[in-house]
Formats: sequence, structure tokens, C-alpha cells
Amino acid sequence: MLVQLSIRNIVLIDRLDMSFSGGLSVLTGETGAGKSILLDSFSLALGARGDGSLVREGEAQGQVTAAFDLTPDHPALKAANAQDIETDGSLILRRVQLADGRTRAFVNDQRVTSQALRLVTRELVEIHGQHDDRAMVDSTTHRALIDAYGGLEPQLRRARAAHVRWRDLSAEKAREEIRIAKARADADYLRHAFAELDKLSPEPGEEEALAARRTLMMQSEKVAADLRDAYESVAGDHSPMSALSAALRRLQRREAQAPQLIEPPAQALDAVLTALDLAGEALAQALREADYDPRELEQVEERLFALRAASRKYTAPVDALPKLAENFATALGELDAGEARLEGLTRDVALAEADYGKAAKELSAARKTAASALDRAVNAELAPLKLEGALFSTAICPEAAAPEGIDAVEFWVQTNPGTRPGPLLKIASGGELARFMLALKVVLAERGSAPTLVFDEIDTGVGGAVADAIGQRLERLGRRVQVLAVTHAPQVAAKAESHFRIAKDAAEPGRVATRVTALAAEARREEVARMLAGATITNEARAAAAKLMQRAK
Repeated sequence: MLVQLSIRNIVLIDRLDMSFSGGLSVLTGETGAGKSILLDSFSLALGARGDGSLVREGEAQGQVTAAFDLTPDHPALKAANAQDIETDGSLILRRVQLADGRTRAFVNDQRVTSQALRLVTRELVEIHGQHDDRAMVDSTTHRALIDAYGGLEPQLRRARAAHVRWRDLSAEKAREEIRIAKARADADYLRHAFAELDKLSPEPGEEEALAARRTLMMQSEKVAADLRDAYESVAGDHSPMSALSAALRRLQRREAQAPQLIEPPAQALDAVLTALDLAGEALAQALREADYDPRELEQVEERLFALRAASRKYTAPVDALPKLAENFATALGELDAGEARLEGLTRDVALAEADYGKAAKELSAARKTAASALDRAVNAELAPLKLEGALFSTAICPEAAAPEGIDAVEFWVQTNPGTRPGPLLKIASGGELARFMLALKVVLAERGSAPTLVFDEIDTGVGGAVADAIGQRLERLGRRVQVLAVTHAPQVAAKAESHFRIAKDAAEPGRVATRVTALAAEARREEVARMLAGATITNEARAAAAKLMQRAK
């Protein structure tokens, strides 16, 4: 709740410090005393648009500071912590208004933007009046109010979780569809390329081996004749091997007669014969290799041409073709797997959509039940507020699926029998709107509310029993939350726990300043008597004021 409000150099206020407690606090005073200035200053601290005209004449800047004491789990503290603002269960808002129109905002003495300030304060204070812009008239808030009133957080969580799953799966399916569409566009090429390479069956190192074999076969004709001549000389008809063998045998027969003479040349001749035998075998092998089938050369050249043609076609070295074929096979496998994944995702999306639809319908049904209960409760509050001919209703219409469900919710009113109902903000007049808001707040406060509610002259134009009914409801609200009310109705003022009187005093020659005085019991009775009697306070007015205050107790 608000515990302290300090204002410096704002319009007629030169210096003002106010302390607040819980319950209902009222601010009273003559018209023009500065009540609207006080609320404008408070709104400035909460993030309202600044204006250089708010700065007191002759001053360079004005300043408003509002201190709040909150429960540790309050959303305003969470919003501050989300912006790395340190809190200890309290918030101190400070807004500096410069005369040139610029403003500076601080939360717990940490500089923030005006937008960040509004994020912190949006669930901190509600201001309701005939011309305010912070009340519950915004239809975008009505759905949340119905959910809070009906205690629908479990159903809302289920719908949100189901929507998130549906949304995420749908996004994943869309990404997979794009990927599969691209793969499908390439599928014919992949299948043709893989089939071609698979049929070709290239092997690593094959090009080099074929090229070497082709070169050998092309050169073999030139060397074959020389190989045959050499073979004839070594192992053919002109071979010396027969003569050398005969000579070796003759020497071996004589070896026993002169071993020292025969053995060395015999060994040498044996070595020569062995070498000639090896040479003959090598030449025979070379001749066999040189003796090729021309069809083999043609086959080798055709294979080389096919491999090199594929290399040019796929812009890859011949040795890389086996890996390329493997990549094509992998891509085709991924396409098939992707098709299967897409089928699975399509099923999952359909199931998620059905799950969301079920959760959203359950939430919608619960909202309609809660809305009916809210309508009955609010309508029960209208007659005492001089809205006996009015009718409050909650319009729930289908809308596009969203995390919060499939309902558009808006509060409607019918101010007189026989008239056409319509949206609250468009149909109700300023005074009617304020009283509708009061009835709503009285009903909704039991299910949650901002810790501080401000009502600005919502009793304008009413008196007697209606003003008393407004006072009763403000007092009831004050039992649950802090209520600040600017009022001209003595029936409302009499029910307050704290009472502040606003007046203008001469601050210095030629200048006035707004002052606020916290009233004790006797002063309170005198102020309520003034509100009853006007400028001249009579004993009868004092007695009536005492009676009002006693009855309020």
C-alpha cells in the first residue's frame, strides 16, 4: 500500500508530505483547493505523461515521490526485479518534472525509463474517476478480471500450456515442410545422380590404375619386338645356353683331375646359366604382358572416359565420386526419414490442436459460469448506487485461438430499461461509469485487487442515500485494500479511518500554496459539518456530523 507521498514544486504545491495507513482515507476541501493537483502529482509518480506546466511558477523543476510497502510476492516487486532493480518489500517511486517538459524517473533511486516505470506500477494502483485513464474501462483487462473472479487460474494454465505445445509443434511442422519441400524439389536429381553413380560403381584409385594400364598397352607394341629379339638371344634358338651347358658338363667331368683349376670357372658358368634362365623368365613375362587383347584397351579407355565424364558432370575428382554417391544415398535416406517425421508431426499437431481445443472450451465454459455470477453480484450493488434501472452484463464472444483461450470478454451495461446495451465505456456517463466501477471493485476485491485504489469524486451529483451507499462500499473495500477517496459527500467522509483536508493558504506575498492537514476527531467533525452546512457551520450541522460519524462507527 501507499505509505508516503511527497510533492515539491508542482503547480500550487510548494512542499507537501503525507503519510497514509490502510483502510479508507478521504481527502476533502473546497473546489479549487488543489485536490486534482494532488492526484495529478500522484499519477505523475506512477508514470503518467509529464508536462512542463506542472512545475510551480518560477521553479526549474518539480518532484513527486511515492513510497509503497508491499507483500514479498507482489507483481510490482517481481516486475522491478525483472529489470534488475533491488527491492526489499518496498518500492520508492520518484519522478522529476523539468520546466522544459522533460521528465526523469527513478525506482528505488535507480534511473528507469517512463515505460519501465509504468510496467512496475500497472498493478500497484488503480485510479477510478469520471475522467481517469487507469480504471477498468479497458476491455483488454476484462477477461483477466473474469478469470480472477472465477478462480480460473488452473484452467487458464492448462489452456496456455496446450497452446504453447500446439504453437511450437506447428512451427516445427512448418520448418519441416519447408525443408521437405526443398528436398522434394531436389529428389529427382538425387535419385538420378545416385542411380548413375551406383551403376558406375567408381572405386578409389581406379582412375590412376586404368591410366597406367592404358599407357602400358599403348606402349607395348613398340617394345614387343625388342623383347622378342632379346628373348631369342637369351632363351631362343640363338641362345648360348646349350653351348654353355655342354661346356659346363665337360668341365665338371674333369673337375676330379684338377679341382683347383676347374671349380672357379665351373661355378662362374653355373652362375651365368642361372642368370640367363632368370632373364629368360623375365623376358617371357614381359612378352606375355605385352601381348594384350585390343578389346581390353578399348574397354579400359571406355571406363576412363565414363569416370572422367562423371567427374566433370558432378564437378568432383574421380576419386571423390564414391563419397559423392554415398552422400546422395544419405540425402535420399534423410528425405524418406523427413517424410516420416512430417507425418508424425502432422499427427502430433492435430493431437495438440485437439488438446488445446478441449482446454479452451473448458475454460470458456468456466468463464461463462463466472461471468454469470459476476453479473448477479454487480447488479445487486447497483440499486443503492442510484443505478436501479441499469443492468450490468458480461459479453463473451468467440475470437481466434490464443494462449488465453478463445473468448473475447467485454463488460456491457444498459443504463435504462428499453435502451440498447453496449460497452461500458461508450454507454455510461462519467458519474455512472465511476459508480459502475465502484460496484465492480466491491465485488472483485474479494478475489484480488491492486493494493491501493483511488476514487476521484465518484459521488459527484449524488447525495443522501446514494452517497451513503457509496460510502458504505468504499468502507467495505477499505477492509481489504487501501482506499483513497476524493469526495464532496459528508456521508462518505464520515466513514473514513483517515481524513485529510486540502486548502489553499498564502505562502508568500502574491502567491498561494496548497496545504494538506491530517484531521483528528474534533477537526474531522468540524470538516464534515462544513461539508453539510457550507460556509457557515451551525450547531445543527455539527450535531448532524457527529451523528453521521457515530453511525459510521
